[in-house]
Amino acid sequence: MSTTGHRPGGPLAGVRVVELAGIGPGPFAAMLLADLGADVVRVDRPGGSVLGIDPAYDLTNRNKRSVLVDLKAEGGAEQVLELAGRADILIEGYRPGVAERLGVGPDACMERNPRLVYGRMTGWGQDGPLAGRAGHDVAYIALSGTLSMIGRAGGPPVVPANLLGDYAGGSLYLVVGVLAALQHARTPDGTGQVVDAAVVDGSAHLATMIHGMLAAGTWQDRRGTNILDGGCPFYGTYETSDGGYMAVGPLEPRFYEEFTALLGIGEEAPDRSDPGRWPELRDLVAARFASRTRAEWTEVFEPTDACVAPVLSLREAPSHPHLAARSTYVEHDGLTQPAPAPRFSATPVSVRRGPARPGADTEAIAEEWGVPGLVPTGEGAAG
Repeated sequence: MSTTGHRPGGPLAGVRVVELAGIGPGPFAAMLLADLGADVVRVDRPGGSVLGIDPAYDLTNRNKRSVLVDLKAEGGAEQVLELAGRADILIEGYRPGVAERLGVGPDACMERNPRLVYGRMTGWGQDGPLAGRAGHDVAYIALSGTLSMIGRAGGPPVVPANLLGDYAGGSLYLVVGVLAALQHARTPDGTGQVVDAAVVDGSAHLATMIHGMLAAGTWQDRRGTNILDGGCPFYGTYETSDGGYMAVGPLEPRFYEEFTALLGIGEEAPDRSDPGRWPELRDLVAARFASRTRAEWTEVFEPTDACVAPVLSLREAPSHPHLAARSTYVEHDGLTQPAPAPRFSATPVSVRRGPARPGADTEAIAEEWGVPGLVPTGEGAAG
């Protein structure tokens, strides 16, 4: 399967998406749609991103094209409404009410295009006591309860970068939502609709299985005391003699038996079914891993079913033989990056173009989408 190239493709080929530029989960969701083949037009604002990231390295803008529109200037809203009138999906990540004040809210857009799917990405959602409040990923996952599960027993919660909230609880739910709504819109009697995707909702939903275990009494509402949160000595990470780490997860008895044999503790390991002896087992496992380097333990475990793997860094991961064989990472225009996922047998996806430069595609989009009033605007615009 080709993972780089310049020809449009993917299962969403022909789907048009307008993305009103923002930060965090909105751009990532639009990137995923673009990776899957959609024609994503990002509406950038003059002056660039509030985060100040060099557009050349902002990989969440790959496979997209860009126009510059000042929504606060005369005629700016009309340009976006013209694009919305020709789109299948629009994505915005403003606080509730901002898009309406700018003249590009759902009512205005869907008046132009009744079958438009209008995706709204926020942290708190479109309603509720906190809807108008500022926030970031860490606050949303804190309130949903998911952050409370991450970290060692007796220690503080550990922030999982912004992966759990912004991207897992936010972007992926927005993508599922807008694609489901698009399916509805394309039925004979279908209409467009608003999709309210909130990080606080999505990150709560991710813990559905845990809530079931909590209700059943098989999960303690205390961090680092359960089988999947680091409380279990055979599901976690251990430091090696060279400062590296190995990830351990032989939950099933047959995998655990192989794990203890290869680790060299098969005869002396305490009963794993007795949580009272877990501290003793953890100390034993830790001492063994500390006796060799990460590379040495990798050589021991890699050809086995003991469910052990080295913890690789971001720079190390692309070179792992398995990931290299699958082209899990690709290089495009000199930038190593994760390849689009998932994979499709009939409509393969690819990195077709690098990060969109703000305004660089205005003339092409104006012609292809039939929006003659969309003219190059501001610094950075180009044909």
